[in-house]
Amino acid sequence: MIPVAVVVTALLAGLVTWLQGSGIQDDLAARSRSALDAAGLRGGEVKFSGRQATLEGFPAEEAGRALGIVQGVDGVESAQASGGAGPVQSAPSPEPSTTPPSSPPPSSSAPPPAPPTDRDGIQAEVDRKLAAAPITFEPDTAKLTDEGEQAARDLAPLLRDAPDNFRYRLVGRVADGPGGRSAALKLSRNRALTVIRLLIREDVPPDRLLAVASASGSDSSGSASNGGDSDRRVEITVEQR
Repeated sequence: MIPVAVVVTALLAGLVTWLQGSGIQDDLAARSRSALDAAGLRGGEVKFSGRQATLEGFPAEEAGRALGIVQGVDGVESAQASGGAGPVQSAPSPEPSTTPPSSPPPSSSAPPPAPPTDRDGIQAEVDRKLAAAPITFEPDTAKLTDEGEQAARDLAPLLRDAPDNFRYRLVGRVADGPGGRSAALKLSRNRALTVIRLLIREDVPPDRLLAVASASGSDSSGSASNGGDSDRRVEITVEQR
């Protein structure tokens, strides 16, 4: 027969072990609950069997996060979710689109055309610009109007960038006045020189510019005696050198 003292000793040892294990489980459960509450996860329950945790009652979208928090508690060996609640599954990747990428919208502004390089083309462009904005002067003077000065500046890049085998003949148009032919010729030349000086400041080579005086105000766009802008302007002719 087993002595009574041995049986009592074994029972006491088992009771101590059970109490110790229960205390560890309670401690782990309390610390796990505190960690979950601190993370804002209060909708479930944590139970322990030894150091192994089982999570119950957590919504599916929170189960994965709750498992990670409990597993991080010091002393917990493992954690699992019961009742079908598990870590949140990642959303499936979207199917690749079979629609080809749309082409960028066409530019709203077309590139400017290349400047002409032949004599006829340059002359046509000069005539077009002067028809739209003539180089005009104050009456009876060689002083450019504001519009006339801007017209000359706008024309300068075309003259400057054309091939250097062309030169430009500038004729100052004047109306006949009381000073007679001599005064008209002088004013005509001075008007042409005024434009030449402006073009030189705009980097048009001076050896490509020629001032020509004309005592007649008559031309295809106006009579000598009308006193209009047709008698107060400079005309430009493109010549081959």
